[in-house]
Amino acid sequence: MKKRRTERIAQLGLLTALALIVSYIELLIPLPIGIPGVKLGLANLIIVWSMYTMQPVEALAVNIMRILLAGFMFGNLSMILYSLAGAGLSFLCMYLAKRSGAFSLIGVSIIGGITHNMGQLVVAMLVLETASLAYYGPVLLLSGLVTGFLIGMVTEEVKKRIPSKP
Repeated sequence: MKKRRTERIAQLGLLTALALIVSYIELLIPLPIGIPGVKLGLANLIIVWSMYTMQPVEALAVNIMRILLAGFMFGNLSMILYSLAGAGLSFLCMYLAKRSGAFSLIGVSIIGGITHNMGQLVVAMLVLETASLAYYGPVLLLSGLVTGFLIGMVTEEVKKRIPSKP
């Protein structure tokens, strides 16, 4: 029993480190679209994969640790706030979508991409005290759809190739 717990903690640490590395790599990739705030969301590959191979609370822990570590290492408190808002909403929605059984892995990832962007938009509107940012919603909706689809496809392929222990 203790060996199993130790293995699980080590696995969580490795996934957190991998998500942190991917977050850093994503910061280095310039997107030529010229729209502020739009990112690929590569670290979500690790989170979506974790949702399908681990307990929900473990996947959530990996997500929170990645956000906090990346924020303190590569960002600032504002980045942490926006990331936690987006990740919290998207994780909840992805969990509910996965649990319902009505969505494929790609569908769950799309829901995560869209709701992550919407969560960040709502926080931005609250922080800046203006509803005029709502005009940015369709752009974020589209980018969440596209990146969620791509991350979902990649995650599905990774899941096929990396066996998960029961």
